[in-house]
Amino acid sequence: MDNPSRRRLRGPAAGVLTVGAVSLVVPALLSGPASAASPTASSVISASKAAIGQQSSVHVVFAAKQGSSPQEKIVADAGKTSGKENITDGSGHVAIRVTPTDAYVSGNASGLSSILGLTASEAEKVGSRWIYWKSGTSQYSTLKADVTMSSVTGLLPKAKGTNLSTTTVGGRQLYVLKWTEAATSSAPKLSNTLQLAATGPTLPVVAVSTASGGDRASTTLSGWGDPVVVTAPPSSSTVSAPKITG
Repeated sequence: MDNPSRRRLRGPAAGVLTVGAVSLVVPALLSGPASAASPTASSVISASKAAIGQQSSVHVVFAAKQGSSPQEKIVADAGKTSGKENITDGSGHVAIRVTPTDAYVSGNASGLSSILGLTASEAEKVGSRWIYWKSGTSQYSTLKADVTMSSVTGLLPKAKGTNLSTTTVGGRQLYVLKWTEAATSSAPKLSNTLQLAATGPTLPVVAVSTASGGDRASTTLSGWGDPVVVTAPPSSSTVSAPKITG
């Protein structure tokens, strides 16, 4: 349902907003590996996974430009079991809302076709309404995974092949992880950088992916723990997916 090229630029596990929570965490991990004599890429990644697992929500902004095409932008608020996301890609736009029981999507005809993957006739049937899927369906699971906290750890790389350094931005100490992803038959080589807080919880701050051809995508994370309120659209403005797609 998502654009594969966009997902490729969103991180190694395809998530802003793809991509678990850690239920048992050694308290020392929450302060990050700063107290260790020599932090490593592996210890920073482990500390970040633990810190993310302790968070209830995050605000995410993703922006990308590929070639001469208009910039794509995604703004999302991810919670533990609910979330919301607005996607603009060229002339297309869709809004996503996920609650513990349903997933809703609305948008213009271009967005419903190019982003959601509906046919032109299906998009016409939806019109200005919200199409929805019930929990338990594969479509619901896909949308939920993309707009909830489970997606955030997808920004983290594997320790092998990842280099660690540090930097200071605006007086803030940051860890910097750098790694590459090999080109595939459908995607170019990517050079990735992820900055994380080096003091306090080791939470991601900004991730940048640059393709070998020059295309670039960035993901900025903030507002950790802020309340995320997602309300279902009025039933009068919704239509179930089976009525649209058969």
